[in-house]
Amino acid sequence: MKIDVKTLPVREIIQDIATSLQEHVVEESGEMILKIPEHLGKGEIKGTNFDSGIGIITYNCEFKEDLDIHFTLDTIHPLKFIFCSKGDFEHRFEGSDNSKTVHTFQNIIVSSSGYTGHVLKFKKGVHTHISSLEVIRSIFSYRNNYNFKDLEKRLKNVFKDEISEEEFYYHGNYSIKSADLMNDMESDNLSGFLRSIFLEGKTLEMLAAQIEQYEYDADTEKLPQLLRKSDIEKVQHAVKLIEVDISKIFTVEELAKATGTNVNKLQDGFKYMYDLTVNKFIQFKKLEASKEMLMDSEKNISEIVAAIGLNNRSYFSKIFKEKYGVSPKYFLKKAKMSNDD
Repeated sequence: MKIDVKTLPVREIIQDIATSLQEHVVEESGEMILKIPEHLGKGEIKGTNFDSGIGIITYNCEFKEDLDIHFTLDTIHPLKFIFCSKGDFEHRFEGSDNSKTVHTFQNIIVSSSGYTGHVLKFKKGVHTHISSLEVIRSIFSYRNNYNFKDLEKRLKNVFKDEISEEEFYYHGNYSIKSADLMNDMESDNLSGFLRSIFLEGKTLEMLAAQIEQYEYDADTEKLPQLLRKSDIEKVQHAVKLIEVDISKIFTVEELAKATGTNVNKLQDGFKYMYDLTVNKFIQFKKLEASKEMLMDSEKNISEIVAAIGLNNRSYFSKIFKEKYGVSPKYFLKKAKMSNDD
């Protein structure tokens, strides 16, 4: 199956895909949402664009046959930052037979030359979840981008290449920071104006995360090794163990054994993907859980300290204030006042 997309920006792209699939688009808080028809597969494609010239499309779907989406415009194509959080997909430049497969937790940064387009291939029966940040450089340049100061030279040139003179392709190493941001975007707690500014903020945060990943990968001195997909999966397994039982006091050795790796590789994985040691990550998750309990539960502070597996209330108060800038007692007081209102 083939879909031709010949429009910009993102809102028109979603409409173009919907027309090809003979489906209607629903608009919610400025976000265009397209449900995949049952006879073709399942899931949805949605997205929006912002005044700054950046937009985001998320594909969270599975098709009953291979699908090629051809982005063919008689104009300059956006600079694309594409991240895969589930499944895999292929990318190639229009007119080229050189397809590159992007696996789970990998990203690509691509810019075609001239009016050359892009092709995204979704494989039959594979549940794929990807986000594509679409930067229209001629509009994005009107932001105060501080001349892209301190950006790596090649990427700076790509951002400044408003007429797309040079082709650019970067294939990133494995990371799950962007996957976490994608999960955040799926939250349906907000609507209307708040949802729209939330999405714009998260889109810019995603852009920053992928640029940071690019610069981290480009600095070989910061990479003790290139992490394999299996290493990433072990880190992800460790994260799930920590989140599922937040009251448990894990040692790094226990997590390494439970995930089938060694301590050094696990530490390298957490440092690479979260810029935290394993123990600092565990602390971060415990503090996040305590904050949620203070806001939403009837537990008192001592009960919350026990619930997150700590036994020293003074130590908890110290690290909570370091993280959030206020004491747990003050935070709880404010939370109760807000709930009463």
